[in-house]
Amino acid sequence: MPEARAGIESWVFLPEDTPTINQKECVLFGARTFSVNGLIDDCGKIVREGLEQMEWFDVSTLKEPYRIEGKKTMGLELSEQFDWDLPDWIFYPTGGGTGLIGMWKAFGELETLDWLKTEKRPKMVSCQSDGCAPIVHAFKAGSRHAKRVDDARTMASGLRVPQAVGDFMILDAIRESGGEAVAAPEGDIPKWMKLANAKEGIALCPETAVCLSVLDQLMGQGKVKPKDRVLIFNTGAAQKYPETVDIELPQIDLSTPINWDALRG
Repeated sequence: MPEARAGIESWVFLPEDTPTINQKECVLFGARTFSVNGLIDDCGKIVREGLEQMEWFDVSTLKEPYRIEGKKTMGLELSEQFDWDLPDWIFYPTGGGTGLIGMWKAFGELETLDWLKTEKRPKMVSCQSDGCAPIVHAFKAGSRHAKRVDDARTMASGLRVPQAVGDFMILDAIRESGGEAVAAPEGDIPKWMKLANAKEGIALCPETAVCLSVLDQLMGQGKVKPKDRVLIFNTGAAQKYPETVDIELPQIDLSTPINWDALRG
């Protein structure tokens, strides 16, 4: 936060259903933080309306010149870690989509520099929830721009973007790569979160759980082959989404002897 490190005043506007932990983080770092009874693009409108009067510099998605360059480092880093031999598929949870756009830009620049060993860049897959899937709908319709989803609802808050500013760049990257845009059933998100966390020991966020559902769909359709190399980006941590895990722990009463057979289930 600029407030904490550089003494620059920060103003943050959050949809009221933003995960509580994210809201508290902004306050703890000293930002002037406000809850808005709308979606993320409604928050963006507030910022645009106040730019002149409040003398703000807008750092929201694709409103400044630096984020794509920053996100581009994701593509540069994975290329280096793959020894310049890129995977066949990249699955990316897509809200604003800057990560997908940035990686595609990085691959193009590396290709121009002749640094890549692979002849083809990865197929880029935009993964969304069926509760908010504007990119998926636009991809299927053959459109270059996505229509706004007015009733956007998903527990994966990072995907709750009813209309991405850079929708055309996301769709261009998907199509140029021969990739896909696929929606996962909203109700399946907790299942995939639990499976990934339990099997891999990785604190997978709900946005990335969507990618697992999409991968399962594409494998079922035969589009992703068993021999294909697949990279899935985990864009958050499960710990920041406690509301997505609905559990009731079995109780142990210390006033009675422990029934070990019952514990085994």
